[in-house]
Amino acid sequence: MKIVEGLSKAKPLLTRGVLFEASSDDVVKQILADVRDRGDKALMAYARKLDGVELRSLEVTKKEISAASKEIDRKLLAALKLAADRIERFHRLCKERLEPGFLIDGLGCLIRPLQRVGIYVPGGTAAYPSTVLMTAIPARVAGVKEVIMATPAKKDGSVPAPTLVAADIAGVDRIFKIGGAQAIAALAYGTESIPKVDKICGPGNVFVITAKKMVYGTVDIESLPGPSEVIIVADDTADASLCAADLIAQAEHDQLASAILITTSPKLARSVDNEVSKQLAKLARQVIAADALKSRGLIVLVKSTEEAIELVNLYAPEHVSLMLRNAGTYAAQIRNAGCIFVGDSSPVPLGDYVAGPSHVLPTGGSARFSSPLGISDFLKVTNVIDMSQVAAQESAQAAVTIAQAEGLEGHAKAIELRLKGSGKKTK
Repeated sequence: MKIVEGLSKAKPLLTRGVLFEASSDDVVKQILADVRDRGDKALMAYARKLDGVELRSLEVTKKEISAASKEIDRKLLAALKLAADRIERFHRLCKERLEPGFLIDGLGCLIRPLQRVGIYVPGGTAAYPSTVLMTAIPARVAGVKEVIMATPAKKDGSVPAPTLVAADIAGVDRIFKIGGAQAIAALAYGTESIPKVDKICGPGNVFVITAKKMVYGTVDIESLPGPSEVIIVADDTADASLCAADLIAQAEHDQLASAILITTSPKLARSVDNEVSKQLAKLARQVIAADALKSRGLIVLVKSTEEAIELVNLYAPEHVSLMLRNAGTYAAQIRNAGCIFVGDSSPVPLGDYVAGPSHVLPTGGSARFSSPLGISDFLKVTNVIDMSQVAAQESAQAAVTIAQAEGLEGHAKAIELRLKGSGKKTK
Protein backbone atom coordinates (compact mmCIF):
# COMPACT_ATOMS: atom_id res chain seq x y z
CA MET A 1 0.00 0.00 0.00
CA LYS A 2 1.13 3.56 -0.63
CA ILE A 3 2.40 5.32 2.49
CA VAL A 4 2.11 9.12 2.72
CA GLU A 5 3.61 11.23 5.50
CA GLY A 6 2.08 14.48 6.73
CA LEU A 7 -1.22 16.30 6.75
CA SER A 8 -0.40 18.56 3.80
CA LYS A 9 0.45 15.65 1.51
CA ALA A 10 -2.58 13.63 2.56
CA LYS A 11 -5.20 16.35 2.08
CA PRO A 12 -5.04 16.50 -1.74
CA LEU A 13 -5.29 12.70 -1.93
CA LEU A 14 -8.43 12.70 0.22
CA THR A 15 -10.22 15.36 -1.82
CA ARG A 16 -13.22 13.93 -3.60
CA GLY A 17 -13.57 13.58 -7.37
CA VAL A 18 -16.51 12.63 -9.60
CA LEU A 19 -18.24 9.51 -8.32
CA PHE A 20 -19.63 8.23 -11.59
CA GLU A 21 -18.74 8.77 -15.21
CA ALA A 22 -21.29 10.47 -17.43
CA SER A 23 -20.93 7.74 -20.05
CA SER A 24 -23.66 5.69 -18.38
CA ASP A 25 -26.23 8.48 -18.73
CA ASP A 26 -27.26 7.88 -22.34
CA VAL A 27 -27.65 4.13 -21.84
CA VAL A 28 -29.76 4.61 -18.73
CA LYS A 29 -31.96 7.26 -20.36
CA GLN A 30 -32.78 4.80 -23.14
CA ILE A 31 -33.59 1.99 -20.69
CA LEU A 32 -35.83 4.23 -18.57
CA ALA A 33 -37.74 5.47 -21.61
CA ASP A 34 -38.11 1.95 -22.99
CA VAL A 35 -39.51 0.51 -19.74
CA ARG A 36 -41.84 3.49 -19.28
CA ASP A 37 -43.19 3.02 -22.82
CA ARG A 38 -43.24 -0.80 -23.17
CA GLY A 39 -43.51 -2.05 -19.59
CA ASP A 40 -43.15 -5.79 -19.07
CA LYS A 41 -42.12 -6.42 -22.69
CA ALA A 42 -39.09 -4.18 -22.23
CA LEU A 43 -38.21 -5.88 -18.93
CA MET A 44 -38.35 -9.32 -20.52
CA ALA A 45 -36.20 -8.13 -23.42
CA TYR A 46 -33.56 -6.62 -21.14
CA ALA A 47 -33.48 -9.76 -18.98
CA ARG A 48 -32.75 -11.73 -22.16
CA LYS A 49 -30.23 -9.22 -23.55
CA LEU A 50 -28.36 -8.10 -20.44
CA ASP A 51 -28.75 -10.98 -17.97
CA GLY A 52 -28.95 -13.88 -20.42
CA VAL A 53 -32.12 -15.26 -18.85
CA GLU A 54 -35.41 -16.15 -20.49
CA LEU A 55 -38.14 -15.31 -17.97
CA ARG A 56 -41.64 -16.76 -18.16
CA SER A 57 -42.81 -14.59 -15.28
CA LEU A 58 -41.33 -11.57 -13.57
CA GLU A 59 -42.62 -12.32 -10.08
CA VAL A 60 -41.23 -14.88 -7.66
CA THR A 61 -43.92 -17.34 -6.55
CA LYS A 62 -44.67 -18.49 -3.00
CA LYS A 63 -43.65 -21.97 -4.12
CA GLU A 64 -40.17 -20.72 -5.02
CA ILE A 65 -39.82 -18.99 -1.65
CA SER A 66 -40.92 -22.12 0.18
CA ALA A 67 -38.42 -24.21 -1.77
CA ALA A 68 -35.63 -21.76 -0.98
CA SER A 69 -36.22 -22.09 2.77
CA LYS A 70 -35.64 -25.84 2.48
CA GLU A 71 -32.58 -25.38 0.29
CA ILE A 72 -30.39 -23.14 2.41
CA ASP A 73 -28.09 -24.33 5.17
CA ARG A 74 -29.73 -24.41 8.64
CA LYS A 75 -26.81 -22.50 10.12
CA LEU A 76 -27.34 -19.68 7.60
CA LEU A 77 -31.08 -19.66 8.33
CA ALA A 78 -30.40 -19.26 12.05
CA ALA A 79 -27.88 -16.48 11.35
CA LEU A 80 -30.36 -14.59 9.16
CA LYS A 81 -33.03 -14.82 11.84
CA LEU A 82 -30.61 -13.58 14.52
CA ALA A 83 -29.56 -10.67 12.30
CA ALA A 84 -33.19 -9.83 11.54
CA ASP A 85 -34.06 -9.79 15.26
CA ARG A 86 -31.18 -7.43 16.05
CA ILE A 87 -31.94 -5.13 13.12
CA GLU A 88 -35.63 -4.95 14.06
CA ARG A 89 -34.81 -4.30 17.73
CA PHE A 90 -32.53 -1.39 16.83
CA HIS A 91 -35.04 0.27 14.53
CA ARG A 92 -37.91 -0.20 17.00
CA LEU A 93 -35.82 1.64 19.60
CA CYS A 94 -35.37 4.44 17.07
CA LYS A 95 -39.09 4.54 16.37
CA GLU A 96 -39.93 4.85 20.08
CA ARG A 97 -37.93 8.07 20.14
CA LEU A 98 -39.84 9.61 17.25
CA GLU A 99 -42.93 11.58 18.13
CA PRO A 100 -46.07 10.30 16.36
CA GLY A 101 -46.93 13.91 15.58
CA PHE A 102 -48.21 16.83 17.62
CA LEU A 103 -50.72 19.70 17.63
CA ILE A 104 -49.99 22.65 19.91
CA ASP A 105 -52.06 25.84 19.78
CA GLY A 106 -53.48 24.78 16.44
CA LEU A 107 -50.08 24.15 14.83
CA GLY A 108 -48.38 20.83 14.40
CA CYS A 109 -47.54 17.93 12.13
CA LEU A 110 -48.61 14.39 11.37
CA ILE A 111 -45.99 11.69 10.81
CA ARG A 112 -47.10 8.89 8.51
CA PRO A 113 -45.32 5.95 6.84
CA LEU A 114 -45.00 5.69 3.07
CA GLN A 115 -47.52 3.38 1.42
CA ARG A 116 -45.29 1.38 -0.93
CA VAL A 117 -41.49 1.12 -1.05
CA GLY A 118 -39.23 -0.63 -3.55
CA ILE A 119 -35.91 -2.13 -2.50
CA TYR A 120 -33.24 -3.06 -5.00
CA VAL A 121 -30.95 -5.97 -4.16
CA PRO A 122 -27.93 -6.71 -6.40
CA GLY A 123 -27.72 -10.33 -7.41
CA GLY A 124 -27.58 -12.64 -10.39
CA THR A 125 -24.83 -15.13 -9.57
CA ALA A 126 -24.26 -13.64 -6.09
CA ALA A 127 -26.56 -13.48 -3.06
CA TYR A 128 -26.86 -10.51 -0.70
CA PRO A 129 -29.37 -11.50 1.99
CA SER A 130 -27.92 -8.89 4.36
CA THR A 131 -28.97 -6.09 2.01
CA VAL A 132 -32.52 -7.44 2.05
CA LEU A 133 -32.65 -7.37 5.85
CA MET A 134 -30.99 -3.97 6.15
CA THR A 135 -33.47 -2.27 3.82
CA ALA A 136 -36.76 -4.12 4.23
CA ILE A 137 -36.82 -4.36 8.03
CA PRO A 138 -36.54 -0.59 8.71
CA ALA A 139 -39.34 -0.04 6.19
CA ARG A 140 -41.53 -2.58 7.97
CA VAL A 141 -40.79 -1.14 11.42
CA ALA A 142 -41.67 2.33 10.11
CA GLY A 143 -45.09 0.97 9.10
CA VAL A 144 -44.76 0.84 5.32
CA LYS A 145 -47.83 -0.96 3.99
CA GLU A 146 -46.20 -2.78 1.06
CA VAL A 147 -42.54 -3.63 0.38
CA ILE A 148 -41.62 -4.60 -3.18
CA MET A 149 -38.24 -6.14 -4.02
CA ALA A 150 -36.41 -6.25 -7.35
CA THR A 151 -33.34 -8.42 -7.88
CA PRO A 152 -31.76 -9.97 -10.99
CA ALA A 153 -32.29 -13.66 -11.70
CA LYS A 154 -29.62 -16.26 -12.33
CA LYS A 155 -29.20 -17.75 -15.80
CA ASP A 156 -31.73 -20.47 -14.98
CA GLY A 157 -34.36 -17.90 -14.03
CA SER A 158 -34.14 -18.46 -10.28
CA VAL A 159 -33.18 -16.09 -7.47
CA PRO A 160 -30.50 -17.25 -4.96
CA ALA A 161 -32.17 -19.07 -2.07
CA PRO A 162 -30.56 -16.96 0.70
CA THR A 163 -31.97 -13.81 -0.89
CA LEU A 164 -35.48 -15.27 -1.02
CA VAL A 165 -35.31 -16.55 2.55
CA ALA A 166 -34.09 -13.19 3.83
CA ALA A 167 -36.97 -11.50 1.99
CA ASP A 168 -39.43 -13.89 3.63
CA ILE A 169 -37.95 -13.25 7.09
CA ALA A 170 -38.03 -9.48 6.53
CA GLY A 171 -41.67 -9.50 5.44
CA VAL A 172 -41.20 -8.48 1.80
CA ASP A 173 -44.59 -8.63 0.06
CA ARG A 174 -43.63 -9.23 -3.57
CA ILE A 175 -40.36 -10.13 -5.32
CA PHE A 176 -39.57 -9.51 -8.98
CA LYS A 177 -36.77 -11.11 -11.02
CA ILE A 178 -35.43 -8.02 -12.70
CA GLY A 179 -32.23 -6.07 -12.21
CA GLY A 180 -30.25 -3.11 -13.47
CA ALA A 181 -31.54 0.27 -14.58
CA GLN A 182 -34.63 -1.47 -15.97
CA ALA A 183 -35.62 -2.57 -12.45
CA ILE A 184 -35.34 1.01 -11.20
CA ALA A 185 -37.48 2.16 -14.14
CA ALA A 186 -40.15 -0.45 -13.37
CA LEU A 187 -40.32 0.54 -9.70
CA ALA A 188 -40.45 4.23 -10.57
CA TYR A 189 -43.02 4.14 -13.39
CA GLY A 190 -44.84 0.83 -12.82
CA THR A 191 -45.55 -1.82 -15.48
CA GLU A 192 -48.28 -4.38 -16.09
CA SER A 193 -46.72 -6.64 -13.42
CA ILE A 194 -44.74 -4.35 -11.17
CA PRO A 195 -46.53 -1.66 -9.15
CA LYS A 196 -45.18 1.88 -8.95
CA VAL A 197 -43.59 2.67 -5.58
CA ASP A 198 -43.17 5.85 -3.54
CA LYS A 199 -39.48 5.37 -2.80
CA ILE A 200 -36.58 3.23 -4.03
CA CYS A 201 -33.77 2.08 -1.72
CA GLY A 202 -30.71 -0.07 -2.11
CA PRO A 203 -27.26 -0.26 -3.71
CA GLY A 204 -26.24 -1.29 -7.21
CA ASN A 205 -23.79 -0.78 -10.04
CA VAL A 206 -23.21 2.47 -11.92
CA PHE A 207 -26.27 1.92 -14.13
CA VAL A 208 -28.54 1.30 -11.15
CA ILE A 209 -27.27 4.38 -9.32
CA THR A 210 -27.52 6.54 -12.44
CA ALA A 211 -31.09 5.34 -12.92
CA LYS A 212 -31.96 6.19 -9.30
CA LYS A 213 -30.58 9.67 -9.85
CA MET A 214 -32.66 10.11 -13.03
CA VAL A 215 -35.99 8.93 -11.57
CA TYR A 216 -35.67 11.08 -8.45
CA GLY A 217 -38.63 13.41 -8.44
CA THR A 218 -40.90 10.78 -9.95
CA VAL A 219 -40.15 8.77 -6.81
CA ASP A 220 -37.98 9.42 -3.79
CA ILE A 221 -34.62 7.69 -3.27
CA GLU A 222 -32.66 7.22 -0.08
CA SER A 223 -29.20 7.97 -1.52
CA LEU A 224 -26.78 7.29 -4.37
CA PRO A 225 -24.57 4.67 -2.71
CA GLY A 226 -21.15 4.24 -4.26
CA PRO A 227 -18.17 1.95 -3.64
CA SER A 228 -17.43 0.88 -0.07
CA GLU A 229 -15.08 2.99 2.08
CA VAL A 230 -13.28 2.64 5.38
CA ILE A 231 -10.86 4.82 7.28
CA ILE A 232 -9.09 3.22 10.22
CA VAL A 233 -7.64 5.68 12.74
CA ALA A 234 -5.00 3.90 14.81
CA ASP A 235 -2.19 4.58 17.25
CA ASP A 236 0.64 2.45 18.64
CA THR A 237 -1.79 0.37 20.70
CA ALA A 238 -3.55 -1.05 17.62
CA ASP A 239 -3.11 -4.64 16.45
CA ALA A 240 -1.54 -4.61 12.97
CA SER A 241 -3.17 -7.90 11.95
CA LEU A 242 -6.63 -6.60 12.86
CA CYS A 243 -6.06 -3.33 11.01
CA ALA A 244 -4.93 -5.22 7.92
CA ALA A 245 -7.89 -7.59 8.08
CA ASP A 246 -10.33 -4.68 8.33
CA LEU A 247 -8.74 -2.91 5.35
CA ILE A 248 -8.95 -6.08 3.27
CA ALA A 249 -12.56 -6.70 4.35
CA GLN A 250 -13.63 -3.49 2.62
CA ALA A 251 -11.22 -3.82 -0.31
CA GLU A 252 -12.69 -7.18 -1.30
CA HIS A 253 -16.06 -5.54 -2.14
CA ASP A 254 -14.82 -4.32 -5.52
CA GLN A 255 -11.88 -2.66 -7.28
CA LEU A 256 -13.29 0.82 -6.54
CA ALA A 257 -13.45 0.33 -2.77
CA SER A 258 -11.37 2.70 -0.64
CA ALA A 259 -9.39 1.34 2.32
CA ILE A 260 -7.33 3.90 4.26
CA LEU A 261 -5.27 3.71 7.45
CA ILE A 262 -4.36 6.94 9.25
CA THR A 263 -1.91 6.46 12.08
CA THR A 264 0.45 8.28 14.38
CA SER A 265 2.75 5.24 14.51
CA PRO A 266 5.40 4.64 11.78
CA LYS A 267 5.96 1.15 13.22
CA LEU A 268 2.26 0.29 12.89
CA ALA A 269 2.21 1.65 9.33
CA ARG A 270 5.02 -0.70 8.28
CA SER A 271 3.52 -3.66 10.14
CA VAL A 272 0.07 -3.16 8.59
CA ASP A 273 1.58 -2.89 5.12
CA ASN A 274 3.37 -6.22 5.65
CA GLU A 275 0.27 -7.84 7.16
CA VAL A 276 -1.86 -6.79 4.20
CA SER A 277 0.52 -8.59 1.83
CA LYS A 278 0.47 -11.75 3.97
CA GLN A 279 -3.31 -11.85 4.38
CA LEU A 280 -4.00 -11.07 0.72
CA ALA A 281 -2.09 -14.18 -0.31
CA LYS A 282 -4.72 -16.36 1.41
CA LEU A 283 -7.81 -14.45 0.26
CA ALA A 284 -10.31 -15.98 -2.16
CA ARG A 285 -11.05 -12.54 -3.68
CA GLN A 286 -7.36 -11.70 -3.78
CA VAL A 287 -7.34 -10.05 -7.22
CA ILE A 288 -10.25 -7.71 -6.43
CA ALA A 289 -8.89 -6.68 -3.03
CA ALA A 290 -5.34 -6.24 -4.35
CA ASP A 291 -6.56 -4.00 -7.18
CA ALA A 292 -8.56 -1.85 -4.76
CA LEU A 293 -5.67 -1.51 -2.32
CA LYS A 294 -3.26 -0.65 -5.12
CA SER A 295 -5.44 2.02 -6.71
CA ARG A 296 -7.43 3.36 -3.74
CA GLY A 297 -5.64 2.05 -0.66
CA LEU A 298 -3.54 4.41 1.42
CA ILE A 299 -1.57 4.59 4.67
CA VAL A 300 -1.20 8.10 6.07
CA LEU A 301 1.25 9.03 8.80
CA VAL A 302 0.25 12.04 10.92
CA LYS A 303 1.68 13.76 13.97
CA SER A 304 -1.38 13.49 16.18
CA THR A 305 -4.78 11.90 16.53
CA GLU A 306 -6.28 15.37 16.07
CA GLU A 307 -4.72 15.55 12.59
CA ALA A 308 -6.16 12.12 11.85
CA ILE A 309 -9.65 13.26 12.88
CA GLU A 310 -9.26 16.34 10.67
CA LEU A 311 -8.61 14.08 7.67
CA VAL A 312 -11.57 11.88 8.55
CA ASN A 313 -13.90 14.88 8.59
CA LEU A 314 -12.46 16.06 5.28
CA TYR A 315 -13.02 12.70 3.58
CA ALA A 316 -16.42 11.98 5.23
CA PRO A 317 -16.15 8.20 4.80
CA GLU A 318 -18.82 5.53 4.93
CA HIS A 319 -17.09 3.68 7.80
CA VAL A 320 -14.66 4.96 10.43
CA SER A 321 -12.93 2.47 12.71
CA LEU A 322 -11.24 3.85 15.84
CA MET A 323 -8.38 1.57 16.90
CA LEU A 324 -7.04 3.92 19.54
CA ARG A 325 -6.22 4.16 23.21
CA ASN A 326 -9.49 5.33 24.85
CA ALA A 327 -11.15 5.10 21.44
CA GLY A 328 -14.61 6.05 22.67
CA THR A 329 -13.49 9.53 23.66
CA TYR A 330 -12.82 10.45 20.03
CA ALA A 331 -16.19 9.50 18.53
CA ALA A 332 -17.76 12.87 19.38
CA GLN A 333 -15.06 14.68 17.39
CA ILE A 334 -16.01 12.96 14.14
CA ARG A 335 -18.60 15.11 12.38
CA ASN A 336 -18.67 13.43 8.98
CA ALA A 337 -19.08 9.65 8.80
CA GLY A 338 -21.74 7.10 7.97
CA CYS A 339 -20.98 4.89 10.97
CA ILE A 340 -18.29 4.98 13.67
CA PHE A 341 -16.91 1.68 14.95
CA VAL A 342 -15.23 1.97 18.35
CA GLY A 343 -12.42 -0.39 19.35
CA ASP A 344 -11.25 -3.90 18.47
CA SER A 345 -14.54 -5.58 19.36
CA SER A 346 -16.59 -3.49 16.92
CA PRO A 347 -15.24 -4.29 13.43
CA VAL A 348 -17.04 -3.01 10.34
CA PRO A 349 -18.13 -6.51 9.19
CA LEU A 350 -20.24 -6.90 12.36
CA GLY A 351 -22.05 -3.75 11.30
CA ASP A 352 -22.46 -5.18 7.82
CA TYR A 353 -24.43 -8.13 9.13
CA VAL A 354 -25.70 -8.34 12.68
CA ALA A 355 -25.02 -5.29 14.87
CA GLY A 356 -28.44 -3.75 14.21
CA PRO A 357 -28.07 -0.37 12.48
CA SER A 358 -28.49 -0.51 8.71
CA HIS A 359 -25.37 -1.03 6.63
CA VAL A 360 -26.81 1.23 3.92
CA LEU A 361 -24.62 4.26 4.62
CA PRO A 362 -23.69 7.51 2.86
CA THR A 363 -20.65 7.23 0.58
CA GLY A 364 -18.65 9.46 -1.74
CA GLY A 365 -18.38 12.24 0.83
CA SER A 366 -22.15 12.51 1.24
CA ALA A 367 -21.81 11.82 4.98
CA ARG A 368 -21.22 15.57 5.20
CA PHE A 369 -24.95 16.12 4.66
CA SER A 370 -26.79 12.78 4.74
CA SER A 371 -27.52 9.95 7.16
CA PRO A 372 -27.62 6.15 7.28
CA LEU A 373 -30.78 4.40 6.14
CA GLY A 374 -33.29 4.28 8.99
CA ILE A 375 -36.97 4.42 9.75
CA SER A 376 -37.05 8.16 9.06
CA ASP A 377 -36.41 7.30 5.39
CA PHE A 378 -39.81 5.63 5.29
CA LEU A 379 -41.78 8.33 7.09
CA LYS A 380 -43.16 11.60 5.79
CA VAL A 381 -44.41 14.66 7.63
CA THR A 382 -47.65 16.54 6.91
CA ASN A 383 -47.97 19.94 8.56
CA VAL A 384 -51.28 20.87 10.20
CA ILE A 385 -52.57 24.43 10.70
CA ASP A 386 -55.77 24.65 12.73
CA MET A 387 -55.73 28.20 14.12
CA SER A 388 -58.39 29.69 16.33
CA GLN A 389 -60.03 32.93 15.19
CA VAL A 390 -58.16 34.84 17.89
CA ALA A 391 -54.77 33.45 16.80
CA ALA A 392 -55.55 34.16 13.15
CA GLN A 393 -56.52 37.76 13.91
CA GLU A 394 -53.31 38.31 15.87
CA SER A 395 -51.06 37.36 12.94
CA ALA A 396 -53.20 38.31 9.95
CA GLN A 397 -52.01 41.90 9.49
CA ALA A 398 -48.37 40.78 9.32
CA ALA A 399 -49.32 38.27 6.62
CA VAL A 400 -51.15 41.00 4.65
CA THR A 401 -48.08 43.23 4.81
CA ILE A 402 -45.77 40.47 3.49
CA ALA A 403 -48.25 39.51 0.74
CA GLN A 404 -48.46 43.12 -0.45
CA ALA A 405 -44.67 43.43 -0.42
CA GLU A 406 -44.53 40.40 -2.72
CA GLY A 407 -47.17 41.84 -5.03
CA LEU A 408 -49.66 39.04 -4.32
CA GLU A 409 -52.85 41.01 -3.81
CA GLY A 410 -55.01 37.88 -3.95
CA HIS A 411 -53.19 36.51 -0.93
CA ALA A 412 -53.67 39.79 0.93
CA LYS A 413 -57.37 39.97 0.01
CA ALA A 414 -58.05 36.44 1.27
CA ILE A 415 -56.63 37.42 4.65
CA GLU A 416 -58.25 40.87 4.79
CA LEU A 417 -61.68 39.29 4.39
CA ARG A 418 -61.02 37.41 7.63
CA LEU A 419 -59.88 40.59 9.35
CA LYS A 420 -63.18 42.25 8.39
CA GLY A 421 -65.13 39.26 9.62
CA SER A 422 -66.46 38.42 6.12
CA GLY A 423 -65.20 34.84 6.19
CA LYS A 424 -67.17 31.99 7.62
CA LYS A 425 -66.65 31.89 11.39
CA THR A 426 -66.00 28.38 12.50
CA LYS A 427 -64.55 29.13 15.91
